[in-house]
Amino acid sequence: MQAAETTVDPSEVAKFEAMAAEWWDPAGKFKPLHMLNPCRLDYITRQIAAEFDRDLSLEAPFKGLRLLDIGCGGGLLSEPMARLGAEVVGADAAERNIPVARIHAEQSGLTIDYRHTTAEALAAAGERFDVVLNMEVVEHVADPLAYLTACRELLKPGGLHLCSTINRNPKAFVMTILGAEYVMRWLPKGTHEYQKFITPDELCGLLEQAGLKVLDRSGFVFNPLTWDWSISSRDLSVNYVTAARKPA
Repeated sequence: MQAAETTVDPSEVAKFEAMAAEWWDPAGKFKPLHMLNPCRLDYITRQIAAEFDRDLSLEAPFKGLRLLDIGCGGGLLSEPMARLGAEVVGADAAERNIPVARIHAEQSGLTIDYRHTTAEALAAAGERFDVVLNMEVVEHVADPLAYLTACRELLKPGGLHLCSTINRNPKAFVMTILGAEYVMRWLPKGTHEYQKFITPDELCGLLEQAGLKVLDRSGFVFNPLTWDWSISSRDLSVNYVTAARKPA
């Protein structure tokens, strides 16, 4: 069998491999994700609960759902999903992320199937999931449409795809590159490339081309006065997220 083609960009993978050991340090290079994570989880859990008619007040509301966290990094989203009862596969193209994620999951008493692999390889192997989390990855791949098409193939009919990324406009450039990388130094310089940012209309168009039906798009908004994040149905100017369904 031929090896699956890949949309992985080796230069992007190298950036995250260099930071792998810092995934679970809330004051380290992934501080922005630690700050954003509660907001991301709020959106993710509500969308999954609504789509699959799950009661979030139960102890394991996502029991019976098979979930893929593509670009899982150190497991910042995989672990909460496992705690909510989902059967979680965490996949990352950066090999050094996987042992970090595995060790932390073991220390947390969680069973998570972490793999050094790609969306294309998983799709070619016939893997299928109820939910695909595709968070802060699409702006790092070489071919967004081919990548999103692989993510659609990974979904069961009626499955849910959640994808977040960064808008492409002057405000986003100032906030995510000048602010986070050069002023606050939360991230190493060069972590993001402005030309790879994707506008909400572009992403929704790509999702539709990939064969997914867009259900929602919302913004993750940072308030520098309160130093926290919130979800907005109107402000998608910098960080934003989409929910889409694979037709049954």
